[in-house]
Amino acid sequence: MGVAVNPIKFGTDGWRGVIAADFTFERLTMLATLAARVLADNYRDRAIGQTILVGYDRRFMAEDFAKAAAEAVQAAGFDVKLSESYAPTPAFSWAAKAQQALGALVITASHNPAQYLGLKVKGAFGGSVAPEITQQIEALIPQGQFVAERPGRLESFDPWESYCSGLRDRVNVEPIRDAIASGKLKIFADVMHGAAATGLGRLLGIDIEELNSDRDPLFGGGAPEPLPKYISHLLQVVKNAAESKDADLRVGLVFDGDCDRIAATDGQGNFLSSQILIPILMDHLAQHRGLTGEVVKTVSGSDLIPKLAERYNLSVFQTPIGYKYIGDRMLSTPVLIGGEESGGIGYGHHIPERDALLSALYVLEAVVESGQDLSALYAQLQDKADFHSAYDRIDLPLANMEVRGRLVERLQTQPIREIVGQPVVDCLTLDGYKFRLGDGRWLLIRFSGTEPVLRLYCEAANLERVQETLAWAKNWANSV
Repeated sequence: MGVAVNPIKFGTDGWRGVIAADFTFERLTMLATLAARVLADNYRDRAIGQTILVGYDRRFMAEDFAKAAAEAVQAAGFDVKLSESYAPTPAFSWAAKAQQALGALVITASHNPAQYLGLKVKGAFGGSVAPEITQQIEALIPQGQFVAERPGRLESFDPWESYCSGLRDRVNVEPIRDAIASGKLKIFADVMHGAAATGLGRLLGIDIEELNSDRDPLFGGGAPEPLPKYISHLLQVVKNAAESKDADLRVGLVFDGDCDRIAATDGQGNFLSSQILIPILMDHLAQHRGLTGEVVKTVSGSDLIPKLAERYNLSVFQTPIGYKYIGDRMLSTPVLIGGEESGGIGYGHHIPERDALLSALYVLEAVVESGQDLSALYAQLQDKADFHSAYDRIDLPLANMEVRGRLVERLQTQPIREIVGQPVVDCLTLDGYKFRLGDGRWLLIRFSGTEPVLRLYCEAANLERVQETLAWAKNWANSV
């Protein structure tokens, strides 16, 4: 019995599929030529020549798929620069803009499990293309792969050097390097077998202790996603270092498979999501770097973000969940920082792309300049804003898409008026259903667009209230 092959459909950032079932050489090479045509149609006026960059991460056979894609795009009449090694996805976005190429095709499945590979399409401006661009690519699929009368040129390029130079220009790396060399600061970088490997060492010019730095296409049996359940080894390593008091300051950094998402640990080995990192980075850039611009948050972002922005006289713009909405905003408005709770953080003075290595450098800069642990910095910001909260999220698998449909209908026809005894005072439907309750806590109910999964998010005054609210939401979902 054969495996059901899914149609090629772009999601929030690219197309992904199971290797050898959905993601095959034949489908990728066809799609790469169509993507190159659409990039040329839309960005010819921003580019010099007809160059398409092709890059890849460290997944199973990623370099082989990239080579095949590059040769197909070359045969379609484009000049192609194929990366000579794996690199972070943001490095290819950077290169597309820096080299004034039409765009970049990146072979990666980001944080997905090991059986997946995918294609991300980046525009000449240095970020993910908008949905209307990927729709143009999908519309050409029935035409199939095309070959030009005259092939273009194919050469290789180093994706790291220019990218690292650009990041160093944005951060004061000397004090970070000095703190490490003197033993004051100890960094533990979990690169999750992915494309962040060697990155911090290249940027700082000093040896960094990397965990899971070997290439393992199975990702240790997990997924290269910066979540506590996948980084137990890092959490234990930092806890052990704290007990041995081997440095005044300790920071754990976690990078996803293609190095565009980040999480961290404090010096005691406590996990810190971007809900905590974004306020720390906001404060560092606005207060200590003197930078300004709009703060862009998704609907699931912490309430601490707008409260701090108000103190710093920064405007806030709220988007649906998905970094593409933040990147779009960066193209039209001066933005200080934009971030999402899943770990994607970017900066308007960089490229309109989330970039985990630049975020890591800014985190380290904040720690070294302040001489304080990340959790201490966060506690000070909570005090400053007079806002203390806890946050958590759960993904609830549903039996099937029919159950999903019934839940959507229930939300639309039977509005929720009360949750855990608290009145619903507001319901925002920008992306899903975000219920604001009488005591200030909020619950966000969202559905996956592609699978029967319900995503539940909550922020409240303490973890007990968060868990109480999420338990209520689970019971509500299971009762339908």
